[in-house]
Amino acid sequence: MIDVAPKSLKDFEAIPSKGTRKRSATGRVLALPLVAVLLGGAGFYGYTHYEAPHAAAPVAAPVPNVTVASPLSREVDVRLSGLGQFSAINRVELRAQVGGTLTEIHFQDGQIVKKGELLFVIDPRPYEIKLAQAKAQAETAKARLALAESQLARSQSLARSQFATQETLDQRSNEVAAARAALDDGQARVRDAQLDLEYTRVTAPFTGRMSARQVSLGGLIAGSRAAASATTLLATIVSLDPIYLDFDMSEGDWLKFQRERRDQNKPLSKSVTASLGDEAGFDRQGKLDFVDNVLNRSSGTIHARATYANPDLFLSPGQFARVRLALSEPAPALLVPDAAVLPDQSDFVVMTVGADDVVAPKKVEVGDLRDGLRVIRSGLAPTDRVIVDGIALARPGTKVSAKQATVAVAQN
Repeated sequence: MIDVAPKSLKDFEAIPSKGTRKRSATGRVLALPLVAVLLGGAGFYGYTHYEAPHAAAPVAAPVPNVTVASPLSREVDVRLSGLGQFSAINRVELRAQVGGTLTEIHFQDGQIVKKGELLFVIDPRPYEIKLAQAKAQAETAKARLALAESQLARSQSLARSQFATQETLDQRSNEVAAARAALDDGQARVRDAQLDLEYTRVTAPFTGRMSARQVSLGGLIAGSRAAASATTLLATIVSLDPIYLDFDMSEGDWLKFQRERRDQNKPLSKSVTASLGDEAGFDRQGKLDFVDNVLNRSSGTIHARATYANPDLFLSPGQFARVRLALSEPAPALLVPDAAVLPDQSDFVVMTVGADDVVAPKKVEVGDLRDGLRVIRSGLAPTDRVIVDGIALARPGTKVSAKQATVAVAQN
């Protein structure tokens, strides 16, 4: 082996001996596990002595505040509520029954006219001439009848003296009969001409309100007593007092009404109240006087009608009104504010608060509105505490802070 001598002392120190190299390698091998143990102990010590910050304690949610009230107990009946429309009892199209020139109009459009009041005048002169001709023909027939009767009387006198034959007597009798028939025809023609002359003056058939006129002065009017379609429409008149109110009942309401009437053995006439669009109360009183004899197959409703007095002529045909008809006698029921009733698909529920102040929903059967309150037919007890305010904060099964109140009645 060739040994290389160190060139300097520094180089000499840098060269380790064989034994030294062995000890250094062994030390490194032993040191590695020792370092790992020390590091693991330090980590364990730090973990065991580490104090995590305390987690914030959960804050309890505030208990919702709601207002509860007991239902209001009252005797209420089952009502039909709907929409009706007024119609005239009498409505007539005024048409000319004789032709001619329109010479006079005696009303203003929309005016209230009395029965028999003159409305239109058609030029009567042609019909006055026809009447005069008919009277003249009647007078001629009357004179011929007088002559025939006189000749018959003479022939009868001669026949008694055997100076007239039976043939002559029969001839005179036939002449009298023909003259009498001619007189009857003449008198009928007179009445016909008089009727035509009367039709030149068109009068109101009843008291009512006139429509706008459909003709003008000087216009040629087509008239005929035989064919109404070929005549000229002059105007329309409708009666106003009394007046009808037409409405429809569903099949279910009709059945309730029929059963109540049968059970109570009551007549058909019943009170029907109505309210106009700008009226808050149902103060207009009418009487149900007609129910149709068949149900409408397409709509499942039956037509009904009530009659109302209209002395001030305030109501007008075609006007709409809300209708109420009692279908049954009053029965006990509970009432709650309408806002307290919540829709639940096809059902309705109200939120109640129990003795433990826990919210519980109750399914109810509702009726119509009475004095601003919703009628509850079933599903609720008089002692239940119904949430009437703060419903949005109440959840079923949650606890609430309930404040007691009373149900207020708002007259409608």
